[in-house]
Parts: sequence; structure tokens; C-alpha cells
Amino acid sequence: MTETEGRETVRIGVLAPLTRPGWDEAGRHLLAGIEEGVREANGAGGADGRPLELLVRDTAADPDRAAAAVDELDRLGAVALAGEYHSVAARAAAARADALGLPFLCSSAVLDALTDSPAHGVARLAPPQSRGWRAYGDFLLGAGHRHLAVAAQPSVYWAAGTRLLRDHLAPHGGTVTVLDVPALGPGGVCDALAGSDATALLLLAGHPEPAVPIVRAVRRDPRLAGTLVGAPAGQPEFASWAELLGTDGAAVPFLRYLPDRLGPLGTRVERALRARLGAAPSFVAFEGYDTIAVLADLLRAHGADRAAVARAWPDTDTEGTRGRIRLARTPGTGLWQWPEPPVQVADRDPADPARFRVLHTG
Repeated sequence: MTETEGRETVRIGVLAPLTRPGWDEAGRHLLAGIEEGVREANGAGGADGRPLELLVRDTAADPDRAAAAVDELDRLGAVALAGEYHSVAARAAAARADALGLPFLCSSAVLDALTDSPAHGVARLAPPQSRGWRAYGDFLLGAGHRHLAVAAQPSVYWAAGTRLLRDHLAPHGGTVTVLDVPALGPGGVCDALAGSDATALLLLAGHPEPAVPIVRAVRRDPRLAGTLVGAPAGQPEFASWAELLGTDGAAVPFLRYLPDRLGPLGTRVERALRARLGAAPSFVAFEGYDTIAVLADLLRAHGADRAAVARAWPDTDTEGTRGRIRLARTPGTGLWQWPEPPVQVADRDPADPARFRVLHTG
């Protein structure tokens, strides 16, 4: 959509990682969902009597770039912000948006501490990391894995995930060993894993580098034939994972935020997203669509006014693709949160890597 002058549109700023080092594939899915949501909203009359217009900015997963984009979107008259996938970029955007009084509905970033203090204008649809990763920990325990190794890169997000897993497994006698990916490389990760008591290796690392080379190395190491490889952050959800790894990328459990079965709205939107993307939509695309569905409802009900939108978070009651969306204050997060997004642990079927299997819900 184009950026037009004047007041004839209601402007929504969009933040997404569309270039490297951001996870650009996730960003494209997020943007596709947002664009489809706006297409449908405008087909139904827009909001406040005017069409919605998207002002899209690429964060490339860079927090400074995200904060600068918020400043620019504020100057351009956006009434709300939507999107972002990476937690580090979303944190920077949330802090700046709240300081400016610009409502921000975060689509996908899951870090619990998305804001350092309670934020009046920040809300989120994705579940907090603590909920999703505890569900992943339950799956691991149920499958008999109590001693884990994590192939980790330095990151606030990866460090938080490591702490969550360690705290969740400790009461069950579980342990988590951190393997420093930058220092070890794929071969060193295999050596360290073979010398440990870990029965599972979790990839807390970027995709495709260094996650893909690590998976290849582990799959080809006879010492590690019985080792589970997992990717809680969701890397195997995307088509590039299967394209790069083939059957090596199957049977790698990951988190995604979809229900066991889509309802009528989700099914209709899935078809539209598939046509828009030319591929099966990921859960991130549905998060993007649902973000616009919520904002459009609030704008219709309360007008294109920033303060009114921020005050209206607790009034949210929107039919989303993955369930009814209502927002509430969630202890420990400091923001408005959808408390009930669906959480799955899934993997790609070794017999057909294009097909997903649901292994656990939580």
C-alpha cells in the first residue's frame, strides 16, 4: 500500500524483519498476514469511515533501527503500531512507542519482559516465552528427556529460554548444559554432546546459520544416533528449513501457536494466505492477520485516536483465526496480553517432511 498525504486514511505502522540479519522469512509471513487483514478490513469499510493504510518499516532485528522506525512512524501520523517478530527489536519498539503514547500491538515477539515496567499502551498476541517454553519442557519430560544440551548463541532471548528450561527441569532432576556455538562450531558441538549425558540437543541459534550446519553435523555423527534434536523457537515451521535440510530436518520438535483445528475464519484466511505467499502459511502469518483484526475492531469502535485505542485494550473481543481474542493484564509481563493463544509442540514427519505432526499441546 502507498503512503499518501492528508487525512483520508487511517495509518498503521508495521514493524517486521524483512532483511538479514533478521529472520526475513518470518518477516514476510508476518507482513503477508497483516496485509491480508487490511485487505479484508478495507473491504468491510475500513475504520472510522476511512481505509486503513500500512506504513511498513524493516527492522532487520536491530533494536536501534526499530526504535528509529517508531520515531518516524510517529511523525508520519500512525495511530497504532503492529507487528515485529524478534524480541530484542520488539523491546526497543515497545519502550519508544509507550514513551510517545503510540499504541503497539505486538504480533509475535514472546520475551516475557517485553517492557521494563508496566506499559499502558503495549499489548501482545503471542504467548509469553515462559508459557510456551514450559510447555516444551513438559513435552521433553514426557518423552523421557531430563538431561539437555543447548547449542546457544549470545542473546537475551536465548538466555531467557535456557533459564526457563533449567528451572522447569530442575525439580525433576533435570539438567541443562550450555554449548557455546561461536566457540565450538558444529564439530565441537558434536564432540561436546557425545561426551555428555544429554539425550537431547536444543538449537538456541539462528536460522539458517548456524542451526542448519549443526543439524547436519549431528545427523551424520554415529555417536549421536539416538539424540533428539529440538528447536523450540520454531525454525522448522518455515519452508526454508525443509528445503535446506530435507529429511535431516524432520523429527525436530518446535513450538508453534496454532490450534489443533482451524475454524471457518482460520480456514478461509489460510487459503488467502497460501495464495498470497505461494506456500503454506506459518503461525506467524496468522498472528499478523489477527493483529489487524484486533486493531480494526478497536478503531471502528473507538475512532482513530491513539489514546482511545490504548484505553480500549481491555475492551478487545475479536474473532481471530486461532480463537476468540480478549486482552488482560498478565502478572510478570507489564503489558496487555492475550492469555489463551494455542500452543503446540510439532515436528515434520520423517515419512513426509512437508507434513506436520502435533506432538503435544499446552
